[in-house]
Amino acid sequence: MEEEKKVTNRHGETEKKSSMLKIIIIAVIILIVFVAISSILWYNICLSGTGTSEDKVALEIPLGSGVNKIATLLKENDLIRSTAAFKIYVKLNNITNFQAGSYNLTKDMSVPEIAQSLQTGKVLNDDVNITFVEGKTMNYIAKEIAKNTNNTEEDVYNVLEDAEYIDSLINEYWFLTDEIKNEDIYYPLEGYLFPDTYSFEDEDVTVQDIFKTLLEQMEKVLEPYKSDIQSGKYSVHELLSVASIIENEAIFDKDRKDVSSVIYNRLNKNMSIGSDVTTYYAFKIELGSRDLYKTEINTYNPYNTRGPNMGGKLPVGPICSVSKASIEAAINPNTTDYLFFVADAKGNIYFTKTNEEHQKVINELKANDAWVQFD
Repeated sequence: MEEEKKVTNRHGETEKKSSMLKIIIIAVIILIVFVAISSILWYNICLSGTGTSEDKVALEIPLGSGVNKIATLLKENDLIRSTAAFKIYVKLNNITNFQAGSYNLTKDMSVPEIAQSLQTGKVLNDDVNITFVEGKTMNYIAKEIAKNTNNTEEDVYNVLEDAEYIDSLINEYWFLTDEIKNEDIYYPLEGYLFPDTYSFEDEDVTVQDIFKTLLEQMEKVLEPYKSDIQSGKYSVHELLSVASIIENEAIFDKDRKDVSSVIYNRLNKNMSIGSDVTTYYAFKIELGSRDLYKTEINTYNPYNTRGPNMGGKLPVGPICSVSKASIEAAINPNTTDYLFFVADAKGNIYFTKTNEEHQKVINELKANDAWVQFD
């Protein structure tokens, strides 16, 4: 009997130890799961931003900075929540190409966004990018400036009407002359502001600074042609007037120099240039918005090359902003006998030497439903 009790006790103790072991294992598993979940939650929280987009920080990453140094700088500037989380993210994503430089970061940026910025060299700041498209008028330029900066359209026009300002520009840039002060010209800088995408410091940039940037780019574009222009028959103002007609008449670069040849051939024969695009500009009608009225075509205006008393004359000034291709075409036209051209609905241009050939092309385009017709 005594032996039986001992066996039973040992059996009970074994079961008790087994139960305790199971409890310990379960507890350990729960603890591991809890730690894992907590770590994941901690990690994800640490990857989030520390503030708002209005919290801006200028950060300098010195040359040769490693991950430890960068993590410390970010933490010191309250851009990240944890240096450890930042290092883990960098390690997990095998990021090794951080770039030194000056960065303007915001505290709403997540660790992935900050890391992306630092490895691509992309500086996030308040720069304002404005794209000015070729073939557009000063009205368009004024709208783009107003849309992207703290200036109004009226601010733009007020600057253009400032005679002292215009005189200062004429004194500063070799390609600006008193020709832009002709009283018949709508806007003195029309055609002189080179179209491109520009970056400005912020929305408080002034109209004068914007104009200066575009004029300086125009100077760079014109500089290689300076000696040819100064020794040639036509002034910069006249060449840009030709270029502006080319810009709006020719969609494809391959046609620009032939269009240019037609303009000069007609001028040399004392013919009117007869360009519809100048008539649209003369009467301040959006290009292609509708057909021109006969009264508009037949009314004298120093811009209207289809009007009376315009034989052998250019418009009084450029009618739009111009591309480098159109400037090149105006300065170096093809040598042809063409006197006429007409475009179809797809922008393809047909060049002819006589009015009879010209009318034949027009009739063929109309017959083939390829004629441009506005509502």
